Order: sequence, then C-alpha cells, then structure tokens
Amino acid sequence: MRRPLVLAAVLLLNLAPGSARGPLDHEPAMAATRIYYGPSDDFDRVDPGLIAKARRNIDMAAYVLTQRLVIDALEAAVRRGVKLRLYLDAEQRDPQDGEPRVRLAALLRMPGVEAKFKAASRDIMHFKAYQVDGRWLRTGSANFSFSGSRRQDNDIIVLESPEAAGAFAMKFQQIWTRRDNDAFHP
Repeated sequence: MRRPLVLAAVLLLNLAPGSARGPLDHEPAMAATRIYYGPSDDFDRVDPGLIAKARRNIDMAAYVLTQRLVIDALEAAVRRGVKLRLYLDAEQRDPQDGEPRVRLAALLRMPGVEAKFKAASRDIMHFKAYQVDGRWLRTGSANFSFSGSRRQDNDIIVLESPEAAGAFAMKFQQIWTRRDNDAFHP
C-alpha cells in the first residue's frame, strides 16, 4: 500500500509547476503585452513610437532594415544620445541602389552607432527584434521594411518586461560576440 502512495507522490511532484525539465518550464515573465496585427493604418507607427521612448540604449537584430520611419526614429534616438547596436543579416552589408539602403548606410556612419553583420557563411540572421533600455522588448514576424508593415500579414509583439528584455539582451550579446561576425567600419 505504501509503494503506490510513494509512486503517486513522485508523479505529482514531477507534474508540479517548476519541476519539469523542458524549455517552457521556466517561470513566465510577467509583462504588459501589446500585440499589433498588420497591415493596418497605424502598424508602421509602432516601432517609431517605441524607439522614441529610448533614453539609454537599443540593441536591434534585424534581418531587413529598410523602413524609412524606423531608420528616422533610430537616427533621432542616436541624436538624443541613445547608444545603438545593430546586428544585421549579411545581405544588408552590400550597398544597393535605392533610398532605403542609402539611409541605412548613413545611420551606420553616425557616431554612437555600432553595427555588425552576421557572417555570410552562416545561415541567415532572421530576428526582427530589439530591446529598449532593458525595459521593453519588440519582437514578432514583421521585418523593418515597407513590405513588412504595409503589404504582408504580420504581427508585432511589444513586452514591457525587464525579464523579457534581459533575456533578449543576453541572446543579443551571444550573437554580437561571434568571432566570425563582420564589423562595420565607416
């Protein structure tokens, strides 16, 4: 009789919150969460609005960074003294014709901006995320591009959570310090 009770207790303990061993078993981050779906009339205003809140630093990992409104907001943040680190896919390195690429190149040359490109020999860098001041995390499926905000079905998720922003900051630091990254030199 004792053996089934012990077995039942062990099973219940293994099912209790915090006792499992998988990736979803961490304590959830408590966060004020906003989810935006696009395309919509104001979808492309979400990122500039969040970037405008920055006072200290922004770490952004971007597969594509060509949206004028986002680049304008980043430039304004840098002019306010915000430190900006950009981690971009290797394809963003190659200068191409067109106003978005020219604008990105100008942003990369601003004092206070550091940029690195994922090595072209690796798979693509597909993040569309950034953290602001260790307080907010922006993530989701939307690229920082006109198509990402105006033509494609996408979402943007904004979490006001030091835990979520901190977790992204740790991942960002991991990818930022890869030995085979290409640093941008103006």
